[in-house]
Amino acid sequence: MSETIHFGNKKLGFGLMRLPLTNPSEASSIDLEQTKQMVDTFLARGFTYFDTAWMYCGFQSEIAAREALVKRHPRDSFTLATKLHAGFLNTKEDRDRIFNEQLEKTGAGYFDFYLLHDVGEGHYAKYTDLDCFAWLADKKAQGMVRHIGFSYHDHAELLDRVLTEHPEIEFVQLQINYLDWDSEGIQSRKCYEVATRHGKPVIVMEPVKGGTLASVPESAERAFKACHPDWSIPSWAIRFAASLPNVAMVLSGMSNVAQLEDNTGYMADFTPLGEEEQALVGRAVDAINESIAIPCTGCAYCTDGCPQHIAIPKYFSLYNADKQECETKSWRPQGEYYERLTATFGKASDCIACGQCESVCPQHLPIIEHLKEVAAYFEKD
Repeated sequence: MSETIHFGNKKLGFGLMRLPLTNPSEASSIDLEQTKQMVDTFLARGFTYFDTAWMYCGFQSEIAAREALVKRHPRDSFTLATKLHAGFLNTKEDRDRIFNEQLEKTGAGYFDFYLLHDVGEGHYAKYTDLDCFAWLADKKAQGMVRHIGFSYHDHAELLDRVLTEHPEIEFVQLQINYLDWDSEGIQSRKCYEVATRHGKPVIVMEPVKGGTLASVPESAERAFKACHPDWSIPSWAIRFAASLPNVAMVLSGMSNVAQLEDNTGYMADFTPLGEEEQALVGRAVDAINESIAIPCTGCAYCTDGCPQHIAIPKYFSLYNADKQECETKSWRPQGEYYERLTATFGKASDCIACGQCESVCPQHLPIIEHLKEVAAYFEKD
């Protein structure tokens, strides 16, 4: 078993991946004043866990953490997690170069939690070749990192292997939400069970599946509201993840003050879902699976290296939203949103099938084929 880790007094963490923007078309245009307000409210309500990473928000998230959090609040009043991504590593020297830059960007002095980012088949080989696990353990021994772990988007069998080969790892960050819980592609339940078997506490990412579970089919929404009229729809997703016994923290990538106030409101004194509520969640999964077209989480890993500058997650989100609209509705806004986006970004039909996007997609989606579907759907003229 891992040593006991104090993640915080409350189970909600602030994911600094989808911060408010001054320009929705530019990931690095963080609205710092609104972010400061959100950070202050989060801390004032007794929450302490913040999660960032090297490339979040166009490589600006760690800087935002410094400006909104580290500079303005005592270091012992919060915990900060960040990550090292294999995609930016080519040599052993890169490990310290990036780590030192992260210390500078955040101004944190040390990291409470440090993760190897997106451990999977290819990345695990690179992390192994560059001896990153031993390097990370050494950072902990030096006091530069307090707790070490990794985030994971792959199948349960490999997770079991990684944790068996690296028992020094203290926690695992997994994609868990009620839509992916029994998914054979994501394997949320199976991965959770592997981590639990190894005695590793779980931090949950994508509990609302990139916003997909913030809006559910009408039948599911009616059932949710009949049970708890005062609960927001996204809260059901976060409550589901937080109800799992081995979950230590649920991250939410909050993008505005309203989302933060909602999440901190019900998570301040969290009560796990009961049997009736769990049954409603199960029925919601059935309804969603009948309507969702592309299970994209909106992480945007696919966009950074796209030679055509295609707004892949945005297009998939619009496609899913339009597919979930009532068929009898006379006017749907998604087509106009798509047209506006293509004034800034490449169209879905501009895809040259280079495969860069699919090589980094944590969900292993057939992005090229989905882009063809989107092009055919929105570019009919």
